[in-house]
Amino acid sequence: MAVKGKHGTATDIAPDNSDTGNLLYDLVESFDIDPHIIALMFNEPFYAGVLRGVTKTCTKAIPTAGVLAKDGDLKMWYNPGFMAGLTEKQVRGLLKHEAMHLALMHTTTRRLEPHDVHNWAADLAINSHIPEIELPDGGLIPGKAFAPLTDTQKEKMDEAAQARYDRMSQFVEDLPKGLSTEEYFARIMQDEQMKEDMEKQQGNDGGEGMPGMDDHDGWDQLTEEQKELAAAKVKQAVAEAAKACDKKGQWGSVPAATQAEIRRLISNEIPWQAVLKKFVGFTKRSIRSTSWNKINKKNPMIMPGSRKKTEASIAVYIDQSGSVSNEELELLFGELQHLARRVEFTTFHFDTEVDEESETVWKKGRYTAPHRTRSGGTCFKCVHNHVHANKRRFDGYLVLTDGYASNPGPSRMKRGWVITTHGDVQDWMGGKDFIIKMKQRLEAAA
Repeated sequence: MAVKGKHGTATDIAPDNSDTGNLLYDLVESFDIDPHIIALMFNEPFYAGVLRGVTKTCTKAIPTAGVLAKDGDLKMWYNPGFMAGLTEKQVRGLLKHEAMHLALMHTTTRRLEPHDVHNWAADLAINSHIPEIELPDGGLIPGKAFAPLTDTQKEKMDEAAQARYDRMSQFVEDLPKGLSTEEYFARIMQDEQMKEDMEKQQGNDGGEGMPGMDDHDGWDQLTEEQKELAAAKVKQAVAEAAKACDKKGQWGSVPAATQAEIRRLISNEIPWQAVLKKFVGFTKRSIRSTSWNKINKKNPMIMPGSRKKTEASIAVYIDQSGSVSNEELELLFGELQHLARRVEFTTFHFDTEVDEESETVWKKGRYTAPHRTRSGGTCFKCVHNHVHANKRRFDGYLVLTDGYASNPGPSRMKRGWVITTHGDVQDWMGGKDFIIKMKQRLEAAA
């Protein structure tokens, strides 16, 4: 039964998926989180600053802990039994983990689909920079295998599920530390076996004993309006915490590269992603269809009406020269996926000619992992000719390139140049064209 421990009313155990463990776990009624956040302020001022404005709720509605930005409020839920079973260092590590989810906009504007893959990728990226001794058992850590299955867990899993658990464990053990969320996301999506295993694992109630130190439920239930409202409040909280840390010159254990990325996220500079979104918005066309209004009792005539919706089909041509890195492809693909809700993208690879066999159509909920099919030079004229030969299919086109090729001439279609981080905008670019200069993500934990 519950005992009085150093963290409050607690037990000395963490959940172990056994009937006895769950019983004791459920008996814990309360956990005081405030002393841990106060202690965090002395050594980790940034994390404490982010969490200062978060509403904390002790609840048994979730099994572990989690953050969510909703209705303009920042919230953190935590299960008292779970928290009571952690050491002081693990509580500190969990708080740091949750603060980074908010600081790096994982709960709002930087969600990727499918969301279960994004959840894993975000956890892997964040946990790369938190000492393992500070992470609760069950956290996803690059380079570390899952805990061996207990006899109780094996009894609840058939052989196929156990084999799936072992494969996913090996995949995580083979991952290097220090990659970004987008890079971990891409590695999972590029592995067909891992994608299949994750889909099957998601379909099983309880996750078949899969690791998980925090809860991501609710991240996918925000409307676009709620995301914008919540993101504004998150940005304000992060900006205030970062400003205080810069003023005192104390960021605690936050890596320098992550500090730079946080400053970029809270800056007022218009990001290249916003310019890309603007290009997509300008490319949309309005589709009008006939509808019928509800019959008015005072005017029983059936009155014809109309309904409008907007959509667009955009071609994306990807330079296959070696100066366009895989990381830059991942950055662009991640942003395109955010925009593939009302917009259809069709990607093509090109060097000195367009590789028509590389054609891939993107629609909502579909992800295509970055890959290469060519490795020659660069010629923009072949892109110009190809897209205009298919002008009935597309409303505009983007060209991902380093920019080092000759002027293909003016375009009769909306055109956008997505220039890579190490590329250059050429003097002849401009006019009616959109210029989108990518910037490298500075952090390895976003």
